[in-house]
Amino acid sequence: MRKPAAKSSPAPEAGPTITKAILRAAQRLGISNKAIGSIVGLSEATVSRMGSGGYALRPGDKPFELSVLFVRLYRSLDAITGGDDAVARAWLRSENTALGGMPLTLVQSVQGMVNVIAYLDARRAVG
Repeated sequence: MRKPAAKSSPAPEAGPTITKAILRAAQRLGISNKAIGSIVGLSEATVSRMGSGGYALRPGDKPFELSVLFVRLYRSLDAITGGDDAVARAWLRSENTALGGMPLTLVQSVQGMVNVIAYLDARRAVG
């Protein structure tokens, strides 16, 4: 009889990888350290330390989980916009009637992040 698979946890190197990924996504989308801090629940100073290598996200912590979601959002948006960062930046900063607000503002709450990701996933499915 097979044993049930143990619940896997992210590998230790996932922290630095996700740290680098969210910083790169934020840079490509023109999002400030302050806004990234609001999105993932960290101070602007901590996000700045992430950029200088003085802090890495830790798997299992809430900022890590929110960063994973934000990277997922970025990847979906990147696919929809065909890799055009200018279009992605404009979309994030434009009022969206289907979402009921500006996506960049909405993603600063967990529910807003989930709603924006669901919207982008649905848009990707149509294409």
